[in-house]
Amino acid sequence: MDSDRPEQALELIAPDFRFLIALPGREATGWSKDDFADYIAGRNAVDRVHEILRYSSDGDLETAYGVVKESGKAVGSFLSAAVVTPDGQMARYQSFFRTTFDLIDLPE
Repeated sequence: MDSDRPEQALELIAPDFRFLIALPGREATGWSKDDFADYIAGRNAVDRVHEILRYSSDGDLETAYGVVKESGKAVGSFLSAAVVTPDGQMARYQSFFRTTFDLIDLPE
């Protein structure tokens, strides 16, 4: 989603995809691949990068913790989890982004 073509992320999503993205002051939710396409299309265009600092997996559950950088500056951290189908598509996704708390010290 950090590329010049964020819609490519849709290739990794199951048709019955559901998601929750908790952002400061609001939540984005959806119950389909189309809902996620709408979310991606509505994001503001900035120089944004998600840098993963830690990740793990257990069966069909994958988690990642990292920092979001905009124009090279850290603006917050995220903790995300996804349920992945046997063929490698995301079926469920939940992410929490915060600008006021970091679970792990951010890299300099």
